[in-house]
Amino acid sequence: MGFLKKLFNDEPEKNMDEDEFYSLSEEEAIEEADKSGNKMILLEPRAYSESQQIADHLKSRNSVVVNLKRVTSDQAKRIIDFLTGTLYAIGGDLQNIGPGIYLCTPKNVNVQGKITDEDGKGKDKDKVEDEIDW
Repeated sequence: MGFLKKLFNDEPEKNMDEDEFYSLSEEEAIEEADKSGNKMILLEPRAYSESQQIADHLKSRNSVVVNLKRVTSDQAKRIIDFLTGTLYAIGGDLQNIGPGIYLCTPKNVNVQGKITDEDGKGKDKDKVEDEIDW
């Protein structure tokens, strides 16, 4: 009976005030993000040795944007190979979002949409090697 009463109730539901959703302070929001592991990390590695740091962020369930413009093409290929293996192991995903810029996401992050190149054609995931020669 309670279900039917709710169904035919003419009273409008009270909308939550928008301020209630954003009542956390910046410090509380950062602390909450640290607990749940939903940070966005931006990194510009200068050597292959920094790829382990990127993998550690991914293992902590943080998304990482990697700018490979400060490393040589050979180092960039090695970093991408290392990150591809890491992402495979944790069930994550790698997406090219610009020349030499990659978005690495763990399994708990859902990315919607694709970035296309200047021609309007989507990039093939299997051709990472060709993409590095910027």
